Amino acid sequence: MTPDEGERDLSRLLSGLKPRLYSEPYAFEATADQSLGDAFALIREDEGLTVIRPDPEGDWARISLGVHSSLDAVGLTSALSGALVKAGIGTNVVAALRHDHLFVPWSRREEALRCIEAVGDSWRRMDRSSNGR
Repeated sequence: MTPDEGERDLSRLLSGLKPRLYSEPYAFEATADQSLGDAFALIREDEGLTVIRPDPEGDWARISLGVHSSLDAVGLTSALSGALVKAGIGTNVVAALRHDHLFVPWSRREEALRCIEAVGDSWRRMDRSSNGR
């Protein structure tokens, strides 16, 4: 794996999640302003621009994964969103070149973080048990 390539192996991805919950809320907003300012992400859609930025009035929490995932890795988003679905937590995923960022409802951020950590813990236990054979 080269530094810019990222990890593709699902087991290693899920074992190395290292999720980080940010302390400030975020907001998704439509905007005509193309400057980034304090924006985390700017997304161009057919209907216009969407900006994701820290906002004290925002309704979303950002959880970034510390694992360097490849853009073509298979199963990471599915495994995490599946765990969040089971908990009834909606999520919006933004994938970047090196990391994935999950936006979850602010009021459920701690629960979402625990769900994500539980997925990683489960995969690490499976890795240890399969390596111990």
